[in-house]
Amino acid sequence: MALLNPDLADQVRQATPWSSSGHEFNASACMNCGVCGAVCPMGIELLPRKLFRYVLLGMEDQVKENTETIYSCLLCKMCEVNCPAGVHIAENVRSLRHFINRQVFRL
Repeated sequence: MALLNPDLADQVRQATPWSSSGHEFNASACMNCGVCGAVCPMGIELLPRKLFRYVLLGMEDQVKENTETIYSCLLCKMCEVNCPAGVHIAENVRSLRHFINRQVFRL
């Protein structure tokens, strides 16, 4: 049985007190088109489509289970440059890293 956290997206958004580019967590803009996975040099299909969906649905356990994947992202922005919805993917991944640091690693 999976427990859902309806406040997860807000918690991720608040985990990053600053944003280097002035953008906040905007995973809800993702159209789930798959361009990001197609252009990822690491071949990380989970990022960002499924991972952002986990956050929006409040599936905190699934987010935490993918900590290694979250930290595998190179933040090269290939996905972001090609995103037709203009999702700030690199900033979203940074927000997820801050959230993981606080929730998993207690930093």
